[in-house]
Amino acid sequence: MTVAAEKLSNLTIRFLLRRGIAPKVWAMLETTGRRSGLPRQTPVGNGLVDGVFWIVASHGRQADYVRNLEQNPAVRIKIGRRWHTGVATILDDDDTDARSRSLPHPMDAAIGRMMATQPLTVRIDLSD
Repeated sequence: MTVAAEKLSNLTIRFLLRRGIAPKVWAMLETTGRRSGLPRQTPVGNGLVDGVFWIVASHGRQADYVRNLEQNPAVRIKIGRRWHTGVATILDDDDTDARSRSLPHPMDAAIGRMMATQPLTVRIDLSD
């Protein structure tokens, strides 16, 4: 997927997520901008498994949201129409391929593996 296509896809998915009408395969991650301090929303694959939210960041630390998490790990995740709060932990030594295969939406995870340049696992422990 080209950068332009990825940006267009993210805009469309973000629009649907904000209205609570996106497919269940998607969720909205809200981080705090590392420079601005403002909320930043990014569509991610829905990686909710037993109260823990998993993300395999396809581009690792190249992704702005990962850099934001490094600065401030407090996040919100919108799953369906409900926001949840949590704390993110970057797992440098996690097997991203195995983690991706364990996530609840296999087709989305497979696409993520195909696009990955520097995959990195993020674990988010939800508090509600």
